[in-house]
Amino acid sequence: MAELEEHYADLKKTVAQFADTVVAPVSAELDREHRFPYEIVARMGEMGLFGLPFDEEFGGQGGDYFALAVALEELGRVDQSVAITLEAGVSLGAMPIYRFGTPGQKERWLPDLVAGRKIAAFGLTEPDAGSQASQTRTTARLDNGEWVINGAKQFITNSGTDITSLVIVTAVTGTRDDGSKEISAIIVPSGTPGFTVEPAYDKVGWRASDTHPLTFTDCRVPEENLLGDRGRGYANFLSILDEGRIAISALATGAAQGCVDESVRYARERRTFGKPIGAHQAVGFRIARMAARAYAARCAYYAVARLMLAGKPFKKEAAIAKLLSSEAAMDNARDATQVHGGYGFMNEYAVARHYRDSKVLEIGEGTSEVQLMLIARELGLTDE
Repeated sequence: MAELEEHYADLKKTVAQFADTVVAPVSAELDREHRFPYEIVARMGEMGLFGLPFDEEFGGQGGDYFALAVALEELGRVDQSVAITLEAGVSLGAMPIYRFGTPGQKERWLPDLVAGRKIAAFGLTEPDAGSQASQTRTTARLDNGEWVINGAKQFITNSGTDITSLVIVTAVTGTRDDGSKEISAIIVPSGTPGFTVEPAYDKVGWRASDTHPLTFTDCRVPEENLLGDRGRGYANFLSILDEGRIAISALATGAAQGCVDESVRYARERRTFGKPIGAHQAVGFRIARMAARAYAARCAYYAVARLMLAGKPFKKEAAIAKLLSSEAAMDNARDATQVHGGYGFMNEYAVARHYRDSKVLEIGEGTSEVQLMLIARELGLTDE
């Protein structure tokens, strides 16, 4: 199950080398300074990583989502902030335009996004709304051929960098016949009057990743900035999230594997009672269990990615993979910190960053509770 075809294996090797030689040496500094990795993003763009799942007509690599996932695993192994920058830029920023955009929208926005010269963000979550569409408060009304947007979004990745070109926002654009909210997606270019990127969050983890709250005050954009059909914004985004869970699962698998790698290295070097600590059964068994978690997570995301590429239903499997891999990352980070002892509590060590970073994997792009709800629903156990 965990074997790769040659072209995926070659990509994995290339990205692993890049992660080890370019990303890892500066990870601690970027994290400490809460600094967005512009230079690394540019290098990833030159390597074609932002274009992996996109057609060549837009400057992409003509690959697929599995290729993106393989790359994300290797980046997540050494630096989750860098990995989430790529994941969100592709899955949440460029992919909605690729899937649902008009020819004109694709021609205008995709070439720069696919090349990594620019990045985009998706604004769904609000102060009082996340997984529940009915709680969406941001509104957009038509006025003389323009959408007038008012509201707020929070926890929006890639929304405030110097290379952010746009944010796609979900907004209530009307009321359906049954009284429910009509929610649409609208493209808002960076710098649009009335669109304010608020100061960045001071986060526990993913500190080199860009995350901001956003405010919209009588923000006007052309009517043609509607992305996809009117009223399909939330439904379209849910389909994007199904795919995104594969990517997040790959990132989480990389984090879990990174904790294994660091623990094996440390357990071979650190000696107590005349022998490496890895030779003590308690430590050896702990790391063995970590390796088992990483392997299971990898098998899970490989399997669901292949279902997706085969055109088969994968909603339940994506939720399972996301749940399994995020828990593996968090459990492995905790165990790796224990293996390292006092050193594991020092931010200069990679396992300390994984410990801080991994928790959000159980929250972002659908909490663990949401994954359980989706799995139960697909099993026919709930009508919610």
